[in-house]
Amino acid sequence: MHSAVLLIEFGSIILGLGLLGRAAARFGISAIPLYLLAGLAFGEGGLLPLGASEEFIATGAEIGVILLLLMLGLEYTASDLVSNLKAHYPAGLVDCALNALPGAVAALLLGWGPVAAVVLAGVTWISSSGVIAKVLGELGRIGNRETPVILSVLVLEDLAMAVYLPIVTALVAGVGLAAGSVTLAIALGVAGLVLFAAVRYGRLISRFVSSDDPEKLLLVVLGLTILVAGVAQQLQVSAAVGAFLVGIALSGEVAEGAHTLLSPLRDLFAAVFFVFFGLHTDPASIPPVLLPALALAVVTALTKIATGYWAARRAGISVKGRWRTGGALVARGEFSIVIAGLAVTAGIEPSLGPLATAYVLLLVVLGPLTARYAEPVATWWSRRGAARAEASDAVRPEEEQRAQAPVGD
Repeated sequence: MHSAVLLIEFGSIILGLGLLGRAAARFGISAIPLYLLAGLAFGEGGLLPLGASEEFIATGAEIGVILLLLMLGLEYTASDLVSNLKAHYPAGLVDCALNALPGAVAALLLGWGPVAAVVLAGVTWISSSGVIAKVLGELGRIGNRETPVILSVLVLEDLAMAVYLPIVTALVAGVGLAAGSVTLAIALGVAGLVLFAAVRYGRLISRFVSSDDPEKLLLVVLGLTILVAGVAQQLQVSAAVGAFLVGIALSGEVAEGAHTLLSPLRDLFAAVFFVFFGLHTDPASIPPVLLPALALAVVTALTKIATGYWAARRAGISVKGRWRTGGALVARGEFSIVIAGLAVTAGIEPSLGPLATAYVLLLVVLGPLTARYAEPVATWWSRRGAARAEASDAVRPEEEQRAQAPVGD
């Protein structure tokens, strides 16, 4: 009986997610907010709380995080990461300073403490690579001059995740300074070792994993990723970091083949992950944090636009391209939820999950709009300012002539 209920609940969720994804595609929006809303509807305090399938969904959500980070790693080779780090690290530093600081300050002002401040800093810092890539494709900007700048900022954020996630994992676990330092040292050591091996022996690793049979390739890559993620988590590093490093180590035809095979699985389990996060958020807890979430969304949307503008100007991009760069970086999504999920699971701050949910819902909807309209609005505003300046210059000579004219008796 229990297994029958589990199958009915889980099947209903998957079917519902498919219909939501189809609706999102039809209206040209990201499906992430719809998945989060579905989780809110089926969680505690929602319209139809789940029971039997929640534990199963939790496992699926964990696999979803692993696949998200694996696919992210497959996008880049180790040499690409190293070259991006050398060329664009100032943009990464500006990005961190402008966008992580508002989250940390907001957490401290709300009285949540330093651990929650570090977590919320990550939530507001990391842009959504998935949403941004989709928006750029829909707008036909993949070949634009500013697109490499956008991708370089996203790559640096992804690299920072390999250092940031172990720190957050140690903090939310409540380990001491010594244990946390050991955890971070292990994470950095492993990351450095994997990058070194990927640069020097990437072809050998890919040849070992490679297979002409899609079934064998899928099983080997998926098994290796979950195994490494489990070992990383056992070392209290982060399962997500382990998966990310596996993706970096694979390159060439293996990476392309694995990306093609794993994309449907990634989309499925990522959707389950967003639902799972929503399940752990009581809808009644969102209204009290809606105002702080809205304020934080407005502030960090502006700081992301400023980040993109500065990075594009540094790269010699035109003014219009600078605004397009800034507008494209606004969206937050999967990684913000991943980071918030660590704190929610550890029970750090009850209001952190609802605030992160509201924040992501706002920016995942606002992000595509700023990507599309930031440059036209900025152009219109600059033209309006120029017209006002011209009108002011035209009025001044008349005022000067009146001032110089003789005054009658």
